[in-house]
Amino acid sequence: MKIIFMGTPDYAEQILQKIIDTDGMEVVAVYTQPDKPVGRKKIMTQPVVKTLAQKHDIAVYQPNRLRDADTVEELLKIECDYIVVAAYGQILPLEILQHAPCINLHASILPAYRGASPIQQTLLNGDKKTGVTAMLMDVGLDTGDILKIQEIDVSDDEMVETLFERLTTTASELTIDVLENFNSYTPIKQDDSLSTHCVKITKQDGEVSFTNATELYNKYRAFTPWPGIYLESGLKLKSIKLEEKDSVNEGGKIISIDKDSIVVGCEKGSVRIFKVQPASKKEMDVLSYINGKRLSCEDTLS
Repeated sequence: MKIIFMGTPDYAEQILQKIIDTDGMEVVAVYTQPDKPVGRKKIMTQPVVKTLAQKHDIAVYQPNRLRDADTVEELLKIECDYIVVAAYGQILPLEILQHAPCINLHASILPAYRGASPIQQTLLNGDKKTGVTAMLMDVGLDTGDILKIQEIDVSDDEMVETLFERLTTTASELTIDVLENFNSYTPIKQDDSLSTHCVKITKQDGEVSFTNATELYNKYRAFTPWPGIYLESGLKLKSIKLEEKDSVNEGGKIISIDKDSIVVGCEKGSVRIFKVQPASKKEMDVLSYINGKRLSCEDTLS
């Protein structure tokens, strides 16, 4: 079985590794995003998928635009049985979709959370269940016919990194299942009337207020470590947990001070804060912060 693989981040790397390790499967080409500058020093860094492919002597292609005629022509010359796509970052043109069955692994239960940030959106909405959908790609964004969905449970305190890891494992196993049993699955059309969408996360999404404790905690779960959550003042909330959901308070008021944390009221509910990071300073325990600011119960955290 010959496979063209398309993907870019860690999620895709682990799926690619699973395919490489499976008997009877040969990855004949890897398509990934171009190298890009990373960090303050803007060091040119290649995608992890490229590094893995090179380790296994697999041909790597990094077109700026997959839709360019030369790129399409080049790909169509590569013989394959399937094209597997996982968080690639570009839309596939019709000519490539017709070259071989294109199987996409999307980290949600489609048609929910089509788009760029399904894992974060699961946590933002406090969902109890998510999963990975294997689908046949079409010209739309995550709109193709569903081959199989593998669901997993989500705990109330699960963080994005652990959920990402579990979904990656699920996606890797589902990929092999679908490739090995492709002809036994009957594609099922998505119900577009039930579709929801999610967009790429930006740094600005991390700004929070003490309005609703559940929403604040869910942002913490979804946005830690990046972009993190922070108050309008720039104070980052580095370690928190949901204290309770229902009390009515003055938002931001310190309700209690304990030996290793403080409880801060939201207009609805409250959160317990353990560590913070002031703007342009190092992370610190919250007691050191409020002592330095001379804050006590009934004062407002800012």
